[in-house]
Amino acid sequence: MTPADTTSDFDLQATLKQLEAAEAAQELSASAAENIRLWLTDPSYAQYASQVADHIAQGQWKVLDDVFWTIIPFGTGGRRGQMYPIGCNAINDRTIGESAQGLADYVLELPDCPATPSCAIAYDTRHRSRDFAELCAGILVASGFRVFFLDGYRSTPELSFAVREKKCDCGIMVTASHNPPSDNAVKVYWSTGGQLLPPHDRGVIEKVREVKEIRHVPFAEALADGRVVYCQEEIDEAFLTHVVSQSLSNARDVKILYSPLHGVGASAAVPALQRAGFQEVEVFGPHAEPDGDFPNVPGHVANPENPQVFEAIIERGREIQADLALASDPDCDRLGCAAPVSSSPDSPWRTFTGNQIGALLAEYVLSQRHAPGNLSPEHYLAKTLVTTEMVRRIGDSYGIKTHGDLQVGFKWIAGLMDEVGPEKLVLGVEESHGYQVGSYTRDKDGAVAALLLAEFAAIVKAEGKTLHEKLDDLFWQHGCHAEKTVSQMMPGAEGMQQMRAIMARFREAPPNSLAGIPLAQMRDYANGTVRDAQGNSQPLEGPPGDLVMLDLAEEGNYVAVRPSGTEPKVKFYLFAYCPAEQLANLEDTKQELEQRLASMQADLTAFAMAQS
Repeated sequence: MTPADTTSDFDLQATLKQLEAAEAAQELSASAAENIRLWLTDPSYAQYASQVADHIAQGQWKVLDDVFWTIIPFGTGGRRGQMYPIGCNAINDRTIGESAQGLADYVLELPDCPATPSCAIAYDTRHRSRDFAELCAGILVASGFRVFFLDGYRSTPELSFAVREKKCDCGIMVTASHNPPSDNAVKVYWSTGGQLLPPHDRGVIEKVREVKEIRHVPFAEALADGRVVYCQEEIDEAFLTHVVSQSLSNARDVKILYSPLHGVGASAAVPALQRAGFQEVEVFGPHAEPDGDFPNVPGHVANPENPQVFEAIIERGREIQADLALASDPDCDRLGCAAPVSSSPDSPWRTFTGNQIGALLAEYVLSQRHAPGNLSPEHYLAKTLVTTEMVRRIGDSYGIKTHGDLQVGFKWIAGLMDEVGPEKLVLGVEESHGYQVGSYTRDKDGAVAALLLAEFAAIVKAEGKTLHEKLDDLFWQHGCHAEKTVSQMMPGAEGMQQMRAIMARFREAPPNSLAGIPLAQMRDYANGTVRDAQGNSQPLEGPPGDLVMLDLAEEGNYVAVRPSGTEPKVKFYLFAYCPAEQLANLEDTKQELEQRLASMQADLTAFAMAQS
């Protein structure tokens, strides 16, 4: 098929002249113009050419630049972005199709690829998730795969479990996690049940870039002839059995208010709590309906990291005198939590940060396993570099190791599990509200986190305490820790240039101090160097990644800076600490650390944006 054949409903030459003029007038970036020409002239993009031409005829240069200026990449969580019908920097049938085709092509070329490889596929409640899941299934089938398909909304950890349970060669989860309603994505999983790690991540990316033709079999046809197999009932049962098997206590006297935030939690966390024997579980009505618009969530962003998400939930929690409020993100791999500050009936409520939940879970799991003597020096905790060191200090108190030198993204924790041995993992933690115990999956799981937090809340309730009061006990024991994550959004081509410039400035000339505390050293994980305040450098032992860490002169006070792997933003991770031996008044210390974090944030923002 020639370009002339594919552009009969518009004048190709006139359209190309318009494109050239827009580029000359700097209404389009050069990279966007190059990608647009490809979509107009290459036969493999024929079905989209007229839509691209319509946008050009209407002069929609800003839209065209945003969706064409680059090729949407794989990040820490897969290929994620805003949905738009056209564009190589948007989520649409073409970019999703390329992802599935590239994955299929890569698996098929492996030396140990079976005669009939297999793939597990699941999807969440977002707009077009089911469409994209069926599209991926049809592409995998056309490449000779058998597809195990979870029919209906399911969680990301259940997809990870399904890959392992069905012994698949790969897996695809259609979800954009906690992103806005405009977004969607594919998370790609390997045969381990974990997300892609080197060398497979680079191999799949290369294959995706090489895709020209996307082969496809209609989903209904593949389902009818058995090349697509529904397996949700079998997987649901096995998954729930494994989640509930992680229970560490019979304590159940706790009233729970749970919100799925319009996502899939009703098929994961709720059944797990009920099967485990929790009798008082209320699903928060305004968030119960699966809905990709997330209509009753502040800002329509269903992210349990955001305390505003809990405002209405807490109101209901106080009405029913709940002991605990839990909320999972749309694909139920992350969990947020709020609870009364004290046991008083009129107590105010507060949310927990992801780091605080991780510390509570570490204490709970370790204490429960330590009591009967089920811990050994070979057991370990796993956390990322930007997760609180309080987890490590809790692990030290129980005599177990913490693997904390991991880049951002739960896939690195999953990879560590297979490297070190999953049977000795006590808990995997990442600050963005991701937690995992057991070896049944290779991703964070909101359902198991909900189960364990509920058990811990029941135990501390029997002691006359709340989870907040238990956290205070841990501060007295291990020192007061405070953390904060701040994001600076930078969308579009200009935003990407800003991000690169900001990261370069932090590497080349970091601030001399933050919040009045001098800089002690800068760790650059991209270049593998650590440089002290005098400019002396030495090799850095640690995993490579686009991450800079600024260690301040006071112990436990530091900052991490990195570009997000899934969204157009730079993320700042702030850490403040006061050792236990220096604590006198805990509430005063908490306020001091919060003020220090605010000062750090102000200094970082001023530094980052000074020349952007």
